[in-house]
Amino acid sequence: MLVIRAVGFTLVTVAKAMSSVAATPSCELRGLWGSAAGSPGRRRLQKLLGVPGCAPNRANDLLLLQRPDEDDNNKHVVFFHGDIQNFQEEMALQPEAAQWTSWSLEQVAFILGRRFPDRHIWVVRASHMYLHKFSCYQNFVESNVLGAPEHSGYSAECGAFQQLRTLLSNGTERAKLNLLPPPGGADCIPPSFSLVLVGFSKGCVVLNQLVYELPGARSDPRMSPFVKRISDMFWLDGGHPGGSETWVTDWEALKELAASGVSVHAHVTPYEVRDPMRAWVGREHGHFIRTLEELGACPSKKLHFEDEPPSIQNHFRVLLEF
Repeated sequence: MLVIRAVGFTLVTVAKAMSSVAATPSCELRGLWGSAAGSPGRRRLQKLLGVPGCAPNRANDLLLLQRPDEDDNNKHVVFFHGDIQNFQEEMALQPEAAQWTSWSLEQVAFILGRRFPDRHIWVVRASHMYLHKFSCYQNFVESNVLGAPEHSGYSAECGAFQQLRTLLSNGTERAKLNLLPPPGGADCIPPSFSLVLVGFSKGCVVLNQLVYELPGARSDPRMSPFVKRISDMFWLDGGHPGGSETWVTDWEALKELAASGVSVHAHVTPYEVRDPMRAWVGREHGHFIRTLEELGACPSKKLHFEDEPPSIQNHFRVLLEF
């Protein structure tokens, strides 16, 4: 969770401290922005607005950073962002967000493109941004106005897996990639299709909901072929304004995750896991890791900037370091 802290930080206060650090990624990425458009072999960024999900009222805006190759590469990364992050032009119009545009959705798409050069990059914009700050992933998980989730089990009609599956199918069709057929019947997934999921800060609530849905999704013959193509899940400094369930601690859900074969990665900073005002976050993170290890999984884990004071600067910098 980025915006609210009991220790009294406000966006305006922290943005001033952030400004010197924010310039660094912006400078680094300026070259990527310049090289992204207009020349063969370069990555092309597309904004796809109102892509339909699993129900008429569940559309999401997407960014797609295509692979530079001309072939039909069918490897994908899907990213779920945190609070305050939005399209670049919208952040620039908001006084409290303008200082943070170095971490806009477009900028992060290029960061991920560098991190995953052989994959198409999809950035899913939260369906609602309360007060232009609080990301709410209501289309994936029941949430309050601030985006704190109420997790539930699998829904074959319109759960998080159905929303993700349908968005990707409709998104590839909208972008004229046609790499993933629409869901339905004996769901046919192309043999070449593979998927990496990345959640940052508030965006980790979507990954958590997918974990809660795993038992049902893996047993559903229409969804299990899609689930099997998820190779990796990255939790990057997860946080949200609720008082619990920042990390999945349910044993049954984690047992299913361990059995799924998905490679689990947990990258955190002291900003989230060493906040004395929210000590449960660190405890839940530890429980998440220990339980997966006890269940035979081998999650990769790293505490970044361990010897530095907790800061929002380093919270965002995990996007560059993971």
